[in-house]
Amino acid sequence: MTESPYASKPWLQQYDPWVPPTTTLPQRSLYHLLTNAASQYRHKTATAFLGAELTFSEIKIQADKLATSLHAMGIAKGDRVGIMLPSSPQYMIAFFALMRLGAICANFNPAYTAREVEHQAKDAGIRAMITLDTNAAMILELQPRTAIETVIVTKLAEYGEEKAAAPGIAGTLSYTALIRGVTDVKLPHVDIDAANDVAVLQYTGGTTGVSKGAMLTHQSLYANVIQVSLWGGYFTRKGEERMIVVIPYFHIYALSVCMMLSCWNGTMQILVPKFEIEALLDNFRKYKPTYFPGVPTLYISLLNHPDAKTCGLEEVKTFNSGSAPLPLEVLDQFEQMSGATISEGYGLTEASPTTHSTPVLAKRKPGSVGLPMPSTDIKIVDIETGLVEVPLGEEGELCVRGPQVMKGYWNRPEETAYALRDGWLYTGDVARMDADGFFYIVQRKKDMIIVSGLKVFPNEVEDVLFTHPAVLEAAVIGIPHAYRGEEVKAFVVLKSGMTPTSDEVLAYCKERLAKFKLPSKIEFVASLPKSSVGKVLRRALRDQEPKSASK
Repeated sequence: MTESPYASKPWLQQYDPWVPPTTTLPQRSLYHLLTNAASQYRHKTATAFLGAELTFSEIKIQADKLATSLHAMGIAKGDRVGIMLPSSPQYMIAFFALMRLGAICANFNPAYTAREVEHQAKDAGIRAMITLDTNAAMILELQPRTAIETVIVTKLAEYGEEKAAAPGIAGTLSYTALIRGVTDVKLPHVDIDAANDVAVLQYTGGTTGVSKGAMLTHQSLYANVIQVSLWGGYFTRKGEERMIVVIPYFHIYALSVCMMLSCWNGTMQILVPKFEIEALLDNFRKYKPTYFPGVPTLYISLLNHPDAKTCGLEEVKTFNSGSAPLPLEVLDQFEQMSGATISEGYGLTEASPTTHSTPVLAKRKPGSVGLPMPSTDIKIVDIETGLVEVPLGEEGELCVRGPQVMKGYWNRPEETAYALRDGWLYTGDVARMDADGFFYIVQRKKDMIIVSGLKVFPNEVEDVLFTHPAVLEAAVIGIPHAYRGEEVKAFVVLKSGMTPTSDEVLAYCKERLAKFKLPSKIEFVASLPKSSVGKVLRRALRDQEPKSASK
């Protein structure tokens, strides 16, 4: 029997000297992250939000009071409660209140339509929804068609400098009143089986179809916090760092890498509830963050803003990019502008989310997502069957095994059995590993384009388009073709003032791409459809295309 090309784990030889190959698994509830932070960093600022600040101690006091009110209304271990809030102190308080009760947090994007909320609320079977006053009418309208018993409403400004109260809305309860009304915290003892008890139902983004609820346990999420903290911990000054958070908590990237990791390290979070470039720059100037976790669209926005160079980027010790591949052209230009290095990583909802990251001091390979986290096993298998491990350097489906992997999909045994096979999570992403153990994400399997039997990965076409001096953003999909099966279509957003023709852009591509990879069609658009964290939704672009094949 041939030994697996990944069995030797060559990536371990590339680890930074302080990173261990394995880590012990936490056996505590996620609520412990907050109790530990309130003990270790009691008077340190936990959140800076709309001009107001809260300490870790204040966050815990309010979380315990909210948990007391939720317990009084019958919320108990295993109950699903929706949180439909942007990054805010209210979210953090509500999340840890649920963890204290052993309830399950179901995350909702505040920008969801009624149809999307209804699907997810029914699927999760949520008993209560914590949301903004602006979403209250929609939730109340859906309430008779779901299991929602209670709607709890807050206004973002309630936790800002102005302390503006939310309006009273018939049929809802006031978030702040539920906290203010508790003078004596009385909470039950709750036994948490960290390895098996679900903490979060994190719904997949729907980029590949109907969203599914990934069951993330207390242990899988806590383990990922420990893995990530070990990775960069040597240069982390506990209780002293300042992280700017513009990616939303309801996305697993921010929930884990921002909110929970900040509790572990005693990091101040500068919360920007909605991405607006001017608000982001103002917070850079005011708070001088030392850590910026972002996504490619954020780096593109900063790169193209005239004031970015003078807003305090030089104070940032760590830039991190995740959620989607960062074009090399953007990486190079941003590093030149900021003078700092961008670390790339890889993860997915089903893995809590981080599985790979760029080393801090060891060898760096731009374009790579780095090395697997401690206690993480990796293999790459053939795309067609998923049964045969491909040779080193060849492309195939990335499979992950580790403590951060989900328990399965909520009420979806068939999808769970397909995604989790013999202890391995089949990610659906096409990747390759080089001889040093560095991994490169090529594409999602479903995004791959087959032109006359030849594989075209959208990223490689997009990377060329990004190097064109007139191109701000680009996305590539496959569209039906009667003869070739599929052909490549590119959607291009131009930089302000730029007016190249499609023929000029195509001529540029011809010098840099094989003929079968060239876009047959180039469409100039004002913007690209994106997810809540800025990931381009190729599925949305495919959905708007005619289904009949061109000739």
